[in-house]
Amino acid sequence: MSQLFAIFRPRCLGNFGLSSLALVLLAAITRTTAVAAQELQYPLAIAAHDEAIYLVDRNLPGVWKSSGSKLSVFFQAGKKYRTPLNAPRCVAVDGKGQLYVGDSATREVYRFDDAGQPQPLTEGKIGIPMGIAVTGDGDLLVSDLEIHCIWKVARSGDMPTVEKYADVAAPTGVWLDEENRLWVVSRANNALLRVTADKKVEVVVTGRAFEFPNAVVVDREGTAYVSDGYAKAIWRLAPKGKPAKWVSGEPLVHPVGLAWRGDDLLVVDPRANGVFQIDRDAKITPVELGTAQ
Repeated sequence: MSQLFAIFRPRCLGNFGLSSLALVLLAAITRTTAVAAQELQYPLAIAAHDEAIYLVDRNLPGVWKSSGSKLSVFFQAGKKYRTPLNAPRCVAVDGKGQLYVGDSATREVYRFDDAGQPQPLTEGKIGIPMGIAVTGDGDLLVSDLEIHCIWKVARSGDMPTVEKYADVAAPTGVWLDEENRLWVVSRANNALLRVTADKKVEVVVTGRAFEFPNAVVVDREGTAYVSDGYAKAIWRLAPKGKPAKWVSGEPLVHPVGLAWRGDDLLVVDPRANGVFQIDRDAKITPVELGTAQ
């Protein structure tokens, strides 16, 4: 920086003037960095519990929390690759508010403890975790895009255990419905699948019906919703029906993560850099995440 000032130093500035200018510029840079650190960077996944919304941000990297009209960094990961949550991709929260995040940098799924710190669960046994569903017993079902399967992470006992739950090609988002069937989005030849409680894989949508599917959620009536980044759309699939675009185009740019908040669907869009809410009438509105803290 001193070399830069030496090149561009105005002749009218003495040493005092130069020092003052340096301090002003340094303060401006610091303020800009602080503001940037409190803005969404590239949010990929979303989970909601009570009034809180959790967002996994790939480029932060880390996790945001929006609650009580305040947006804050829940966990700030390091910039060094292969450190915890350097490349977070998915998030889930159970009925008790326990938060889980999948990270491809460390091939791991983390549980956040009471101190807000991530605790590894699988000893790095998962390749690229793309989706997490929590069973009624507190076990996790995790999709793995690299190894092409669904893993079960059993939480009972002193140490979690990891076992293969089902083979699924190119899985991304997952959702556990009211009948304990695991819905799985696939980027392979069959776009949407279900894994029954006895681990039987059923094809729900054949072929590549979507352009670039990411996440799936299912409502209490059994209607499924799938986010599609390339189509800039949310697809809707009624029971025994066919996929149809439910919401598409602006303000959606590249919809990825989905979550329910009551009867409304929350959609996180990294390229729109925000969260949207869609009601039962397909009306879409931006979600105010609150003032950055």
